[in-house]
Amino acid sequence: MNFNSHYALEGKHSFLSPSKYSWIRYDAEKLLQSFENKMEAALGTELHLLAAMAIKRGIKLADTQQTLNMYVNDAIGYRMTPEVILYVSENAFGSADALWFGKPPGKRRNLLRIHDLKNGVSKASMDQLKIYAAYFCIEYDFKPHQLDVELRIYQNDYIMVEEPDPEEILHIMDVTKTFDKLITQRRMEAEL
Repeated sequence: MNFNSHYALEGKHSFLSPSKYSWIRYDAEKLLQSFENKMEAALGTELHLLAAMAIKRGIKLADTQQTLNMYVNDAIGYRMTPEVILYVSENAFGSADALWFGKPPGKRRNLLRIHDLKNGVSKASMDQLKIYAAYFCIEYDFKPHQLDVELRIYQNDYIMVEEPDPEEILHIMDVTKTFDKLITQRRMEAEL
C-alpha cells in the first residue's frame, strides 16, 4: 500500500495526539480548558519573543503597569541581556528570560540580576530563578556568598522581588552537581 505523504507534519504532534491519549477521557469542558492552556502557552512564547526583540533593540514600551511593559522597560533600564542560556551540562541548562551581571556604581560586590516574564495565572515560584542563579554560579565559577542576587518575576501586572539566601543557591548548586553525575553515570551504563 502507498501511504499518504505528510512531510510537513513529521516530528510534530497534534493536540489530539495518540501519544498524549488522556484526552479520550475528557469531557468537553476539560478538553476546551486544556486547549486554552495550550493556546496560552503559545501566546507566552510569542510574548517572550516580542519582549526579547524589544530589549535587544532598546525599544521601550508605554510606561504602564502592564506586565509586559514593566518587564521590557525594566530590562532595558537595567541594561539586561534577554534569553541568556546558562549551561552546566547536557543534563542541566536553561534560558533565563533576562540577566545582568556586574558591579553597580558605588557598590563593592557584583550583582546578579535575573528577571522572568510569566503570562499564566498560576502563581509563579522563585525556584526557577534560583536554579538559574545556581547555574550561573556553576558555569562562571562564582560562590553565591560572593554576590548580591536579585530575582524578579513579572506576572499579572505585579513584580515579585526576592534576594535569595546564598545558602539556598549553594544547596541548589550541590543538588545539581550530584544529580548531573548520577544521570551521566546512568547514561554511560546504558551505552555499554
